[in-house]
Amino acid sequence: MQYIMDILFRWGHILFGIAWIGLLYYFNFVQTEYVKEAEDAAKADVMKKLAPRALWWFRWAALFTFLTGAVLLWFITDQGKFNLAITFGVIMGTIMMLNVWGIIWPNQKIVIGLSNGDKAKAAPKAALASRTNTLMSLPMLYFMVASAHGGVGLAAGGDSVGATPLIVGLIIIAIIEGNALFGKMNGAIQSVRGVITSSIVLTIIMASVTTYMS
Repeated sequence: MQYIMDILFRWGHILFGIAWIGLLYYFNFVQTEYVKEAEDAAKADVMKKLAPRALWWFRWAALFTFLTGAVLLWFITDQGKFNLAITFGVIMGTIMMLNVWGIIWPNQKIVIGLSNGDKAKAAPKAALASRTNTLMSLPMLYFMVASAHGGVGLAAGGDSVGATPLIVGLIIIAIIEGNALFGKMNGAIQSVRGVITSSIVLTIIMASVTTYMS
């Protein structure tokens, strides 16, 4: 029975995750870039009809990715398969989900007119959190795969979680999220090319931390 539940929740986690990250990339790589060039009437139509629908699927996909992942984490812990890769994957995925519900959605409600507030202030906050999630998405996905299949990205010594790489990784993640909460959009993540490049670089750095600092 536990095997069946493991398969079902793993399937659900992947399904919801595809929807969530797919919509994250849609917002950052497609809709945002389109709105920059669109006519005022087209922009208004996007904010009135398209964005609310996309944001509904986006936020609930994020939540159910997290919930199914929490169940899988219980299975992994119960089976003694917890390692450094899944630690970083879980931390980044959780932060990304909290960014969706705590920053992106509340501010996007203001931007699309579902809540009262200062759109000029809300839009940059939502954009920065969304870009931050995009930045963390590639290393998060990398660790989810590495943790399941072993090899690259795992701490030396099997399933043990090394203190040094854990601390270094947590510091890196804290700096990135701190900028999302209290900082501003910088050149490294402002453009589509910039955030993709930065996400790849971050993946390499985090993978190196788990592989070579253990």
